Parts: sequence; structure tokens; C-alpha cells
Amino acid sequence: MKKVLALLMVLLVTVVVSGVKVAAAENLTGIWKTVADEGPDKGKAKSHLQIYEANGVYNAKVVKLLLKPQDTLCDKCKGALYNKPVVGMNIFSNMKKTGKVDSDFGEEYAGGQIMDPDNGKFYTCKIWIKGDTLVVRGYLGPFYRTQRWYRVK
Repeated sequence: MKKVLALLMVLLVTVVVSGVKVAAAENLTGIWKTVADEGPDKGKAKSHLQIYEANGVYNAKVVKLLLKPQDTLCDKCKGALYNKPVVGMNIFSNMKKTGKVDSDFGEEYAGGQIMDPDNGKFYTCKIWIKGDTLVVRGYLGPFYRTQRWYRVK
């Protein structure tokens, strides 16, 4: 009888802990504010991006510029994006939840790429979400740059 009660307690604890993990899942979709992390505008809100999910992957497009006119063109972009409007442009794509959780940064998404419209370059990317903060890291080989984005409420 004691073994049966012990087994039931273990199962109950497992169910409760599993339920907590599911409830803690963060929602990546929505509108996020980017903040300039370098240059003369460092620390200023730069743009609003909409992160959306399509077929199990996450993408983001620029929906509003905060430091430049809304009709700004991407004059540093290459190929098909050259001189296209920045507003409406997808700047990251194909991000997938990895199942990993960093104790400081939160749930991890990776596997996609991010583009910086200020220089037109593409980088591999990882994103972590914890609450209303995204940690966004673009990689070029062993080098990386990290930004924090904040949910617009």
C-alpha cells in the first residue's frame, strides 16, 4: 500500500511540474520595440516589429520606424531588397523553438537569419524570450551582437 501511495505522489508531482512548464511557455508573436544599441541614437527606440508565426516558424517584419521617415528605403540592402521600403520588410525569418531554456534569457529560438537594414547584411540568429523582453543575437562567424527588444502593450 505504501508503494502505491508513493507512486501516486510521484505521478502527481510529475503532472504538477509538467503543468507549470506548459503554463510558463512564452508567446513570441506580437509587436516588439527595438532599441538602437550603437551610434548617435544609442538607447533610443528605433522601430516596431511584428513577429508572426507561419507553418511552425517565426518571422518578423518592420511595421513602424521611430527615428526615420516611414517611407525610408533600404539603400544598403542587396539584391531584391535594394531600395525597397523598410516598413513592411521581413528582417528575420525561419526561427524555430529549440526546446532549450536559458536560466537568464528564457526560451530559445534559432535556425533562422536576421537582416540589419542599416547595413544590409544577413546574420545567423538566436532569440530568447523571457516575459516582455527578447534577447536577439546575430552571429557572423564567431562574432555576435546582442540587442534587447521590448513588447509593445
